[in-house]
Amino acid sequence: MDSHITEVLNVTREASWLPWAVQYFFLIGLSYASFMLTLPYFVFRRQQFEALGRLSLLAALACGVAAPVALLADLHGPGRFYHFYLHFQPQSWMAWGSFFIPLYLGSLMLYAWLALRADLAAWGAAGRRGARWYRLAGRGGQAPRWALNGAALATLAGALLLALYTGMEVAVVRARPLWHTPFLPAQFVATAGTGAIGLALLFNHFLGGRDRQLEVVLNRVLALALAFVLILGGGWLFASLSGLSPVHSAAFNQVAGLPAWQLSAVWAVLATVVPMALAVWRPASSGLLNGVIALHSAWMMRWTIFIGGQAIPKTGAGLYDYHLPLGSDGLLGIVGTLGLWTVLLILMLEWLPWAGAAAFPRSGKAGAAGAPAIQ
Repeated sequence: MDSHITEVLNVTREASWLPWAVQYFFLIGLSYASFMLTLPYFVFRRQQFEALGRLSLLAALACGVAAPVALLADLHGPGRFYHFYLHFQPQSWMAWGSFFIPLYLGSLMLYAWLALRADLAAWGAAGRRGARWYRLAGRGGQAPRWALNGAALATLAGALLLALYTGMEVAVVRARPLWHTPFLPAQFVATAGTGAIGLALLFNHFLGGRDRQLEVVLNRVLALALAFVLILGGGWLFASLSGLSPVHSAAFNQVAGLPAWQLSAVWAVLATVVPMALAVWRPASSGLLNGVIALHSAWMMRWTIFIGGQAIPKTGAGLYDYHLPLGSDGLLGIVGTLGLWTVLLILMLEWLPWAGAAAFPRSGKAGAAGAPAIQ
C-alpha cells in the first residue's frame, strides 16, 4: 500500500462573542445576585441587614440597567433585538432571553419603587429639590406588604429564569466541549454570587461607612460561596479525568497541555483560595481586598470562558491568536461599559433615597453635606 500525506487546512474565524458579551454576562449576574441580597431586609424584615439590603438594591439597579446596553452593543445594532419578537424561535434560549430580561428588569424596578416608596414620600414632604416628583413617586407612603412581596416574587422568578437562560444559551453549544457541560450554568450562578458579595463589600467600604459587623457577615458568606465554586470546579475535573463523561474528557484534553490555560487554572485556584483564607483569617479587615478579588475573578471567569473558549479551534490543534482591539469591539467597549455603570451609579446616589429617608444628597436642604453613611 502506498503511503501518502493528507493535509487538513483550517480556517480562522472572527470571534462570535465579543467583550461586550463578557460585560453583559458579568453585569446581569451581579444584578440578579445582588437582588438576592436585598431579600433579608426588604422582604423578611431583618433590621440588622438594612445596610446590606439598601446597598445591594443600589447594585442590582445599576448593574441591571447597564447590562442590556452591553447586550445590544454585542448584537451590532439595537434594531436586531426586535427580531426576537417578530420571529420567535422557541427552540432558542436567546429568544427566550428576550422575554426573561424585560420580565426581570421590569419587576426589579417595580420592587425597588415599592421598597423605597416611603423614603421617596419623606423626601417629598421634607422639600428636597424636585419635591413634587418625589411626592408623586412616593404617593401612598409605605407600600403594602403584599405588594412588595408580590413584586419580590416576580423579580425572583425573573432572576431565576435569567440565571437559567444565561447559562444554557452557552452550554447548548455542542461544537465546543468546554461550553457543553451542565457545570457551566451552575458556575455562572456561583461566580455571580461571589461577585455580588464582592461588590457589596466594596459598597460597604466606600458608601456604607465601613460597617465592621456587615464586613464580617459578608466575608463569612463569601467563604461559603467560594467553597461552592471550588466544589463545582472539582466536580468538572473529576468528570474529565474519570472518563465518565466523554464531553468533559474532550474539553480537558483540549486545554490541559496549553500553557495559557494552565496559567488560567492556577489563577482560578488562587483567586478562590486566597479570599477564602482571608475571609476566615481576617473577616473584619479584608473586605476591600476580598471585594476586589471576588469581582475580578467573576469577570475573569467569563472572559476565560467566552474569549478563551473561542480561541480553541473546533478542528486542529493549538489556539487561535486573539488580540484585544482598542476600538468599540474591544478595550473601548469595556471602558465604555464601566463608564456607563459609573454614571448610572452616580445618578442613583444623587437622586434615589438609597440610604433611607434621612439621607439628603448635596442638593438637599437643611445643611446637607453629602449623603451620610449607612449606620
